[in-house]
Amino acid sequence: MSDPLLIAPDPADQRLTRVVEGVDHEGKRQTVSVVMERPLTIYLNGQEIVTAMTIGDYPDYLALGFLLNQGMLRHDDDVTGVEFHDDLDVVVVRTERQTDYEDKLLKKTRTSGCAVGTVFGDMMEGLKGVSLPDAPVRTSWLYALARAINTVPSLYLKAGAIHGTVLCRADKPLVYMEDVGRHNAVDKIAGWMYRTGETAGDKILYTTGRLTSEMVIKTASMGIPVLASRSGFTAWGEEIAREIGLTLIGRLRGKRFMCLAGERRLVWDAEPGSVPEEPSKYRRKSAGDA
Repeated sequence: MSDPLLIAPDPADQRLTRVVEGVDHEGKRQTVSVVMERPLTIYLNGQEIVTAMTIGDYPDYLALGFLLNQGMLRHDDDVTGVEFHDDLDVVVVRTERQTDYEDKLLKKTRTSGCAVGTVFGDMMEGLKGVSLPDAPVRTSWLYALARAINTVPSLYLKAGAIHGTVLCRADKPLVYMEDVGRHNAVDKIAGWMYRTGETAGDKILYTTGRLTSEMVIKTASMGIPVLASRSGFTAWGEEIAREIGLTLIGRLRGKRFMCLAGERRLVWDAEPGSVPEEPSKYRRKSAGDA
């Protein structure tokens, strides 16, 4: 990769994996790295919102992104503090505006997230008035992104059982987050964008997981017009993407991909025959090994 990522996975971080011993298919004792899971309880001002299972990195971005994507935090809110208490596994987000979400907390929808994602209130509420820009998407960018992302050293390549989400501009990956649930990885991206003031209209969001309704809603709520994955689609994810005008690209592996919504943004500037097949050592399982 020619340009370094602004945030990259850190497979050497000993807090995120643990080495355990087991028996393989031949009865031999082997050691293997496994991903850690930790509870993280998110508070908004004085109110407990949710406890999420996470690998434990970037708790501030995760909390901010979660609250933003649930509509509990507005993009124009004045965040006066984000406090992470490592000894309690708690992160507290404080705002100048008084918040009160008892009604929204009472109404919740369990989603298809691998770590049991939860969306409070009306899942479509955050999409009211969303207008996604018609930013072009060159097919050469898609091929370059897939090749670059799959060769980044990551927790997935070290231990598996984890999802990755990458914020990209054109053919350049910018921020690469991983977590046990793809929704957590997306929320970390959303929190980073909020904290840094990063624009969304010229971005592509790449995920290793399935293209579900939850993933489509989160991406559109963030203002990102393109969502891509090496995995497949759900029917509701495709339906919502078409309804809101989001470009939805799945099964992106080597020279192949499928676009089920928002085809108008595609610019066909690469001949698939000139794209090399994906090396087997970097082939990830289609469901994100979850």
